[in-house]
Amino acid sequence: MSQDSGQPVDRSQALPPLAELIACHECDLLMHHPHIGEEQKACCPRCGYEMIVHRTQMRRRSLALAITALLLFIPANFLPIMSLNLLGQNAVDTVWSGVVGLYHSGMQPVALVVFLCSMLIPLLKLVCQLLVLLSMPFKAMRPLGIQLYRTYHHLREWGMLEVYLFGILVSIVKLIDLADLHLGVGMACFIAMMLAQVWLEVSMSPHQVWDALSEEEDGHART
Repeated sequence: MSQDSGQPVDRSQALPPLAELIACHECDLLMHHPHIGEEQKACCPRCGYEMIVHRTQMRRRSLALAITALLLFIPANFLPIMSLNLLGQNAVDTVWSGVVGLYHSGMQPVALVVFLCSMLIPLLKLVCQLLVLLSMPFKAMRPLGIQLYRTYHHLREWGMLEVYLFGILVSIVKLIDLADLHLGVGMACFIAMMLAQVWLEVSMSPHQVWDALSEEEDGHART
Protein backbone atom coordinates (compact mmCIF):
# COMPACT_ATOMS: atom_id res chain seq x y z
CA MET A 1 0.00 0.00 0.00
CA SER A 2 1.49 3.33 -1.09
CA GLN A 3 1.63 6.29 1.26
CA ASP A 4 1.02 9.99 0.77
CA SER A 5 1.27 12.97 3.10
CA GLY A 6 -1.27 15.75 3.35
CA GLN A 7 -0.23 19.27 2.37
CA PRO A 8 -0.32 21.69 5.35
CA VAL A 9 -2.45 24.81 4.97
CA ASP A 10 -0.60 28.10 4.47
CA ARG A 11 -2.09 30.28 7.22
CA SER A 12 -0.84 33.47 5.54
CA GLN A 13 -3.39 32.93 2.76
CA ALA A 14 -7.17 32.73 2.80
CA LEU A 15 -8.49 29.37 3.94
CA PRO A 16 -10.12 27.15 1.31
CA PRO A 17 -13.66 25.78 1.86
CA LEU A 18 -14.03 23.47 4.86
CA ALA A 19 -14.88 20.55 2.57
CA GLU A 20 -11.32 20.76 1.19
CA LEU A 21 -9.66 20.68 4.61
CA ILE A 22 -8.80 17.91 7.04
CA ALA A 23 -7.26 18.04 10.52
CA CYS A 24 -4.99 15.41 12.03
CA HIS A 25 -6.67 13.59 14.93
CA GLU A 26 -3.41 13.42 16.86
CA CYS A 27 -1.63 16.79 16.46
CA ASP A 28 -4.46 18.96 14.98
CA LEU A 29 -2.42 19.98 11.94
CA LEU A 30 -4.75 21.54 9.36
CA MET A 31 -4.16 20.27 5.82
CA HIS A 32 -5.67 20.21 2.37
CA HIS A 33 -7.76 17.08 1.93
CA PRO A 34 -5.54 14.61 0.02
CA HIS A 35 -6.84 12.77 -3.04
CA ILE A 36 -5.75 9.15 -2.88
CA GLY A 37 -6.36 6.13 -5.06
CA GLU A 38 -7.12 2.51 -4.30
CA GLU A 39 -4.88 0.80 -1.74
CA GLN A 40 -3.31 4.14 -0.81
CA LYS A 41 -3.19 5.94 2.51
CA ALA A 42 -2.50 9.51 3.64
CA CYS A 43 -0.49 10.25 6.78
CA CYS A 44 0.09 13.45 8.71
CA PRO A 45 3.42 15.02 7.63
CA ARG A 46 4.06 16.25 11.18
CA CYS A 47 3.32 13.26 13.43
CA GLY A 48 2.86 10.40 10.93
CA TYR A 49 -0.71 9.56 12.03
CA GLU A 50 -2.63 7.51 9.45
CA MET A 51 -5.52 9.81 8.53
CA ILE A 52 -7.12 8.25 5.46
CA VAL A 53 -6.98 4.75 4.01
CA HIS A 54 -8.71 3.70 0.81
CA ARG A 55 -9.21 -0.05 0.60
CA THR A 56 -10.25 -1.85 -2.58
CA GLN A 57 -13.74 -3.39 -2.42
CA MET A 58 -14.10 -2.25 1.18
CA ARG A 59 -17.87 -2.76 1.32
CA ARG A 60 -17.83 -6.29 -0.14
CA ARG A 61 -14.98 -7.42 2.09
CA SER A 62 -16.59 -5.92 5.17
CA LEU A 63 -19.98 -7.46 4.37
CA ALA A 64 -18.38 -10.89 4.08
CA LEU A 65 -16.58 -10.46 7.41
CA ALA A 66 -19.67 -9.11 9.20
CA ILE A 67 -21.83 -12.01 8.01
CA THR A 68 -19.09 -14.48 8.94
CA ALA A 69 -18.81 -13.07 12.46
CA LEU A 70 -22.60 -13.12 12.92
CA LEU A 71 -22.79 -16.74 11.78
CA LEU A 72 -20.10 -17.64 14.30
CA PHE A 73 -21.77 -15.76 17.16
CA ILE A 74 -24.20 -18.50 18.26
CA PRO A 75 -21.75 -21.44 18.16
CA ALA A 76 -19.06 -19.29 19.83
CA ASN A 77 -21.32 -18.49 22.78
CA PHE A 78 -23.45 -21.61 23.13
CA LEU A 79 -21.21 -24.51 22.07
CA PRO A 80 -18.76 -25.99 24.61
CA ILE A 81 -15.54 -24.02 25.02
CA MET A 82 -13.94 -26.68 27.17
CA SER A 83 -14.75 -29.87 29.04
CA LEU A 84 -13.15 -30.55 32.41
CA ASN A 85 -12.81 -33.92 34.13
CA LEU A 86 -11.65 -33.67 37.74
CA LEU A 87 -11.85 -36.61 40.20
CA GLY A 88 -14.56 -38.27 38.18
CA GLN A 89 -16.64 -35.11 37.87
CA ASN A 90 -17.20 -33.91 34.31
CA ALA A 91 -18.17 -30.32 33.49
CA VAL A 92 -18.80 -28.72 30.12
CA ASP A 93 -18.61 -24.93 29.94
CA THR A 94 -19.83 -22.38 27.41
CA VAL A 95 -19.77 -18.59 27.50
CA TRP A 96 -23.49 -18.55 28.30
CA SER A 97 -23.14 -21.17 31.06
CA GLY A 98 -20.42 -19.00 32.59
CA VAL A 99 -22.82 -16.05 32.74
CA VAL A 100 -25.56 -18.24 34.25
CA GLY A 101 -23.13 -19.75 36.74
CA LEU A 102 -22.01 -16.31 37.94
CA TYR A 103 -25.63 -15.23 38.31
CA HIS A 104 -26.68 -18.26 40.38
CA SER A 105 -23.58 -18.05 42.57
CA GLY A 106 -24.65 -14.63 43.87
CA MET A 107 -22.44 -12.48 41.62
CA GLN A 108 -25.20 -10.85 39.60
CA PRO A 109 -23.27 -7.59 38.86
CA VAL A 110 -20.31 -9.56 37.51
CA ALA A 111 -22.64 -11.77 35.46
CA LEU A 112 -24.26 -8.64 33.98
CA VAL A 113 -20.88 -7.14 33.04
CA VAL A 114 -19.74 -10.41 31.42
CA PHE A 115 -23.03 -10.70 29.53
CA LEU A 116 -22.87 -7.12 28.26
CA CYS A 117 -19.17 -7.04 27.30
CA SER A 118 -18.83 -10.59 25.95
CA MET A 119 -22.20 -11.23 24.31
CA LEU A 120 -24.68 -8.36 23.93
CA ILE A 121 -22.38 -5.47 22.95
CA PRO A 122 -20.29 -7.49 20.44
CA LEU A 123 -23.56 -8.62 18.85
CA LEU A 124 -24.90 -5.05 18.69
CA LYS A 125 -21.62 -3.87 17.15
CA LEU A 126 -21.84 -6.50 14.41
CA VAL A 127 -25.49 -5.68 13.69
CA CYS A 128 -24.67 -1.97 13.48
CA GLN A 129 -21.76 -2.61 11.12
CA LEU A 130 -23.87 -4.89 8.91
CA LEU A 131 -26.73 -2.36 8.68
CA VAL A 132 -24.30 0.49 7.95
CA LEU A 133 -22.80 -1.48 5.08
CA LEU A 134 -26.24 -2.37 3.72
CA SER A 135 -27.40 1.25 3.87
CA MET A 136 -24.53 2.67 1.80
CA PRO A 137 -26.00 2.21 -1.72
CA PHE A 138 -29.42 3.62 -0.80
CA LYS A 139 -29.88 7.35 -0.27
CA ALA A 140 -33.04 6.91 1.84
CA MET A 141 -31.24 4.61 4.29
CA ARG A 142 -28.06 6.69 4.73
CA PRO A 143 -29.39 8.88 7.60
CA LEU A 144 -30.11 5.67 9.52
CA GLY A 145 -26.67 4.37 8.56
CA ILE A 146 -25.06 7.54 9.97
CA GLN A 147 -26.87 7.12 13.29
CA LEU A 148 -25.93 3.44 13.49
CA TYR A 149 -22.29 4.17 12.71
CA ARG A 150 -22.19 6.76 15.48
CA THR A 151 -23.75 4.19 17.83
CA TYR A 152 -21.12 1.66 16.77
CA HIS A 153 -18.32 4.05 17.73
CA HIS A 154 -19.86 4.51 21.18
CA LEU A 155 -20.11 0.73 21.62
CA ARG A 156 -16.51 0.02 20.60
CA GLU A 157 -15.17 0.89 24.05
CA TRP A 158 -17.38 -1.72 25.74
CA GLY A 159 -16.70 -4.80 23.62
CA MET A 160 -14.14 -6.93 25.46
CA LEU A 161 -13.88 -10.25 23.61
CA GLU A 162 -10.08 -10.13 23.84
CA VAL A 163 -10.19 -9.77 27.64
CA TYR A 164 -12.62 -12.69 27.91
CA LEU A 165 -10.39 -14.82 25.68
CA PHE A 166 -7.33 -14.02 27.80
CA GLY A 167 -9.31 -15.04 30.89
CA ILE A 168 -10.13 -18.39 29.26
CA LEU A 169 -6.48 -18.95 28.31
CA VAL A 170 -5.31 -18.17 31.86
CA SER A 171 -7.86 -20.67 33.21
CA ILE A 172 -6.62 -23.31 30.79
CA VAL A 173 -2.99 -22.80 31.84
CA LYS A 174 -3.90 -23.10 35.53
CA LEU A 175 -6.14 -26.16 35.15
CA ILE A 176 -4.21 -28.19 32.59
CA ASP A 177 -1.99 -29.80 35.25
CA LEU A 178 -4.84 -30.43 37.70
CA ALA A 179 -7.48 -32.05 35.52
CA ASP A 180 -8.21 -33.70 32.20
CA LEU A 181 -8.99 -30.72 29.98
CA HIS A 182 -10.32 -30.79 26.42
CA LEU A 183 -11.03 -27.78 24.23
CA GLY A 184 -14.36 -27.74 22.44
CA VAL A 185 -15.69 -26.50 19.12
CA GLY A 186 -16.93 -23.36 20.86
CA MET A 187 -13.37 -22.25 21.52
CA ALA A 188 -12.46 -22.46 17.82
CA CYS A 189 -15.63 -20.56 16.90
CA PHE A 190 -14.95 -17.94 19.57
CA ILE A 191 -11.40 -17.32 18.31
CA ALA A 192 -12.59 -17.26 14.68
CA MET A 193 -15.35 -14.76 15.56
CA MET A 194 -12.87 -12.52 17.40
CA LEU A 195 -10.43 -12.57 14.46
CA ALA A 196 -13.27 -11.81 12.02
CA GLN A 197 -14.31 -8.82 14.14
CA VAL A 198 -10.75 -7.50 14.33
CA TRP A 199 -10.31 -7.91 10.56
CA LEU A 200 -13.68 -6.21 10.01
CA GLU A 201 -12.66 -3.17 12.06
CA VAL A 202 -9.43 -2.92 10.07
CA SER A 203 -11.24 -3.32 6.74
CA MET A 204 -13.96 -0.72 7.40
CA SER A 205 -11.98 2.43 6.68
CA PRO A 206 -13.83 5.20 8.59
CA HIS A 207 -13.30 7.84 5.91
CA GLN A 208 -14.61 5.52 3.22
CA VAL A 209 -17.66 4.74 5.35
CA TRP A 210 -18.38 8.43 6.05
CA ASP A 211 -17.84 9.34 2.39
CA ALA A 212 -20.23 6.60 1.27
CA LEU A 213 -22.87 7.66 3.80
CA SER A 214 -22.51 11.31 2.70
CA GLU A 215 -23.09 10.68 -1.01
CA GLU A 216 -25.90 12.85 -2.36
CA GLU A 217 -27.03 10.51 -5.13
CA ASP A 218 -28.19 6.92 -5.22
CA GLY A 219 -25.75 4.27 -6.36
CA HIS A 220 -22.47 2.87 -5.17
CA ALA A 221 -19.96 5.23 -3.60
CA ARG A 222 -16.23 4.74 -3.99
CA THR A 223 -16.08 1.76 -1.64
